Amino acid sequence: MNALLENIDEIKKRMELACRKAGRNPEDVKLLLATKTVAAERIKIALENGSTLIAENKVQELKEKYKALKDTPHTKHFIGHLQTNKIKDVIKHGVTCLQSLDRWDLAQKLHDRLEKEHKTMNVFIQVNTSNEESKFGVHPKEALAFIKQVATLDRIQIKGLMTIGLFSAEKEKVRKCFQTLKNIQQEIIELRLPNVEVQELSMGMSSDLEIAIEEGATIVRIGTAVFGERIYSDSYYWNENKV
Repeated sequence: MNALLENIDEIKKRMELACRKAGRNPEDVKLLLATKTVAAERIKIALENGSTLIAENKVQELKEKYKALKDTPHTKHFIGHLQTNKIKDVIKHGVTCLQSLDRWDLAQKLHDRLEKEHKTMNVFIQVNTSNEESKFGVHPKEALAFIKQVATLDRIQIKGLMTIGLFSAEKEKVRKCFQTLKNIQQEIIELRLPNVEVQELSMGMSSDLEIAIEEGATIVRIGTAVFGERIYSDSYYWNENKV
């Protein structure tokens, strides 16, 4: 327990220092705990000691942990690649924001399900800023057209953009990914599209949160630096063909 809370405190210190260096208010950047493979009991410790925002990558884990966490106040996002046949599970198990909306058929089916249940949901558009075939997300050049299309669905509320930076030790290549997302955000804001409010930029993880904050992140997704190394590589959690 102590180690977990110390890790969270260390991440918050890194975030605050990065904000100060970038001339930003630390209160403008939120810490999201990426809880893939983490037992509900450990997540609960974090929630009971000041953390409020968590996210899952896999629907199965979302379902398994739901009962254990539902009475502990928190906000839950979904950051994994979502299959359309699991939309109902995401809605049912307390997700308030889908950060990984990246294709039209998913948007349509999400909208239809929300309409059926008389609900709305916040979404972020996922953009593949690293142009890697192994990653999901809309191509940067197609992001604007996709956002205009999704904006026609009134049950879906576009609140931001999300990206997974390049997994690389070359910081400037990683930085370019985050700059691309920021540029797309600025372009969208200038257009003042109806039903579009892209104030949030979800980018940056344990290894690159400082760069992400320098480039405008409002949410950093931290897992490893808080909960420790996972059994599987990160790529496992972004692949919808693995269950």
